Amino acid sequence: MANQKRRSYSKEFKLDVIQQSYQRDNIRELADELGINPGLIYAWRSAYKNQSQQSFPGKGIPSRTPEEKELAELKKELADVRMERDILKKAMGIFTKNNG
Repeated sequence: MANQKRRSYSKEFKLDVIQQSYQRDNIRELADELGINPGLIYAWRSAYKNQSQQSFPGKGIPSRTPEEKELAELKKELADVRMERDILKKAMGIFTKNNG
Protein backbone atom coordinates (compact mmCIF):
# COMPACT_ATOMS: atom_id res chain seq x y z
CA MET A 1 0.00 0.00 0.00
CA ALA A 2 1.52 3.29 -1.09
CA ASN A 3 1.89 6.08 1.40
CA GLN A 4 0.07 8.91 -0.36
CA LYS A 5 0.06 12.45 0.95
CA ARG A 6 -3.39 13.93 1.28
CA ARG A 7 -3.83 16.92 -0.99
CA SER A 8 -5.44 20.09 0.24
CA TYR A 9 -7.11 22.77 -1.82
CA SER A 10 -7.57 26.45 -1.05
CA LYS A 11 -10.99 27.97 -0.54
CA GLU A 12 -10.48 30.07 -3.68
CA PHE A 13 -9.72 26.95 -5.75
CA LYS A 14 -12.83 25.19 -4.47
CA LEU A 15 -15.04 28.20 -5.19
CA ASP A 16 -13.57 28.47 -8.68
CA VAL A 17 -14.20 24.77 -9.34
CA ILE A 18 -17.79 25.12 -8.10
CA GLN A 19 -18.36 28.05 -10.42
CA GLN A 20 -16.87 26.14 -13.36
CA SER A 21 -18.97 23.08 -12.56
CA TYR A 22 -22.18 25.05 -12.98
CA GLN A 23 -20.97 26.34 -16.36
CA ARG A 24 -20.01 22.92 -17.71
CA ASP A 25 -22.19 20.09 -18.92
CA ASN A 26 -19.83 17.29 -17.91
CA ILE A 27 -18.44 17.39 -14.37
CA ARG A 28 -16.38 14.24 -14.89
CA GLU A 29 -14.58 15.98 -17.76
CA LEU A 30 -13.88 19.01 -15.57
CA ALA A 31 -12.58 16.76 -12.81
CA ASP A 32 -10.27 14.97 -15.24
CA GLU A 33 -8.91 18.31 -16.48
CA LEU A 34 -8.20 19.42 -12.92
CA GLY A 35 -6.88 16.04 -11.79
CA ILE A 36 -9.41 15.59 -9.00
CA ASN A 37 -12.15 13.12 -8.20
CA PRO A 38 -15.61 14.10 -9.49
CA GLY A 39 -17.02 13.22 -6.07
CA LEU A 40 -15.03 16.11 -4.60
CA ILE A 41 -16.75 18.56 -6.89
CA TYR A 42 -20.18 17.29 -5.86
CA ALA A 43 -19.18 17.41 -2.17
CA TRP A 44 -17.86 20.98 -2.53
CA ARG A 45 -21.03 22.05 -4.34
CA SER A 46 -23.16 20.52 -1.60
CA ALA A 47 -21.13 22.17 1.18
CA TYR A 48 -21.33 25.52 -0.54
CA LYS A 49 -25.06 25.17 -1.16
CA ASN A 50 -25.72 24.36 2.51
CA GLN A 51 -23.42 26.93 4.15
CA SER A 52 -22.20 29.31 1.44
CA GLN A 53 -20.27 31.87 3.53
CA GLN A 54 -19.11 29.46 6.27
CA SER A 55 -18.06 26.71 3.87
CA PHE A 56 -14.40 25.71 3.54
CA PRO A 57 -12.89 27.20 6.72
CA GLY A 58 -9.68 25.24 6.07
CA LYS A 59 -7.38 22.77 7.80
CA GLY A 60 -10.22 20.41 8.67
CA ILE A 61 -11.81 22.89 11.02
CA PRO A 62 -15.55 22.38 11.15
CA SER A 63 -17.44 25.44 10.00
CA ARG A 64 -19.33 27.13 12.80
CA THR A 65 -21.67 30.03 13.16
CA PRO A 66 -20.51 32.91 15.39
CA GLU A 67 -22.81 31.61 18.13
CA GLU A 68 -21.29 28.13 17.92
CA LYS A 69 -17.79 29.62 18.08
CA GLU A 70 -18.68 31.64 21.17
CA LEU A 71 -20.26 28.59 22.81
CA ALA A 72 -17.14 26.50 22.14
CA GLU A 73 -14.92 29.23 23.62
CA LEU A 74 -17.12 29.52 26.71
CA LYS A 75 -17.11 25.74 27.21
CA LYS A 76 -13.30 25.70 27.00
CA GLU A 77 -13.04 28.59 29.46
CA LEU A 78 -15.43 26.83 31.86
CA ALA A 79 -13.38 23.63 31.68
CA ASP A 80 -10.21 25.61 32.45
CA VAL A 81 -11.82 27.35 35.43
CA ARG A 82 -13.10 24.04 36.80
CA MET A 83 -9.63 22.50 36.49
CA GLU A 84 -8.09 25.47 38.33
CA ARG A 85 -10.74 25.19 41.05
CA ASP A 86 -10.06 21.48 41.52
CA ILE A 87 -6.32 22.09 41.77
CA LEU A 88 -6.88 24.77 44.38
CA LYS A 89 -9.19 22.46 46.37
CA LYS A 90 -6.52 19.76 46.41
CA ALA A 91 -3.84 22.25 47.41
CA MET A 92 -6.02 23.56 50.25
CA GLY A 93 -6.60 20.02 51.45
CA ILE A 94 -2.88 19.27 51.47
CA PHE A 95 -1.97 22.48 53.33
CA THR A 96 -4.71 22.09 55.95
CA LYS A 97 -3.64 18.47 56.61
CA ASN A 98 -0.04 19.48 57.20
CA ASN A 99 -0.93 22.44 59.43
CA GLY A 100 -3.74 20.77 61.40
